[in-house]
Formats: sequence, structure tokens, C-alpha cells
Amino acid sequence: MSAATESMTARGEVVVAVDPERAFEAFTSEINRWWKLDSPFWNDKERRTAIRFEPHVGGRFIEVYDEDGEGFEIGRVTAWEPGYRLGYTWRQSDWPEDAVTDVEVTFAPVEGGTRVRVVHSGFERLPESVEIAGGYQWGLEMLLGWYSEAAA
Repeated sequence: MSAATESMTARGEVVVAVDPERAFEAFTSEINRWWKLDSPFWNDKERRTAIRFEPHVGGRFIEVYDEDGEGFEIGRVTAWEPGYRLGYTWRQSDWPEDAVTDVEVTFAPVEGGTRVRVVHSGFERLPESVEIAGGYQWGLEMLLGWYSEAAA
């Protein structure tokens, strides 16, 4: 990976005091416990009611707008390995439809719990990629803080 591409990668990690399987469950099926509704991290702040993963490779990562569970498809699950790894694509509603980035979340056992590491890459595919990557770095740190509080 070149230095320029590396600078356009958002990275973060936290250690949570639970085992990797529980950490994965808190990150995925319990995402609405920590992804705050009043945060700026939504595509449609007027309609959003929840966020969810469909729990399999190829499943949707969706910002939910109605009681049927439909809304904006943020991305698709590319890896679903409970207790070990989650991968998914990511795009914002104001990006070109073919512009997607990649998120990989790993769950590794460490003394006292699990190290959860997130790498969000692919910003070089977007216009104004350096500015976008910087904003995602800030947001990732905030989201991981909320996640670590909820996972405990």
C-alpha cells in the first residue's frame, strides 16, 4: 500500500472486556445499542429509525427507514465470520453509485477481552478523498467509543 493510499485509510481499535464471539454480536446484531440516533452518522437524519446487517455474506448493511426494515443500502457484507471477522462495503447516499469503500473489522482475543480493530479503506476511489478519509477517521474514533461502552 502506498503512503498516499495509507493516509486515506481510517483505522481504529478498542479492547472490550468480553470474548470475541460476544464482541462480534455486540458489533453486529446489537448495533442499535451503540450507533446513536442523534449522531451525525446517518444518510437521512429525518427518516432513519435503525441500522442493521443481514447476517451473511452478500447480506445488506442498511439504514432502516420503515417498519418493514427497508431504507438506504449502505453496503453489502463481504465477510461474516462470527467471533473473528466482519467485512462490508460502504457508501454514502451522496456518493456516485459505483463509489464504494471497504470496511474490515477483526476480533482478536487478548488478555482481559477482545481487541476490535476496524480498517476503512478505498477512499482513493472518491473525489476529495483526503478530506473524506479525515472525517471518517474522526467518526470512527467516536463510534468505537460508543461501541466499547455498549459492549462492556
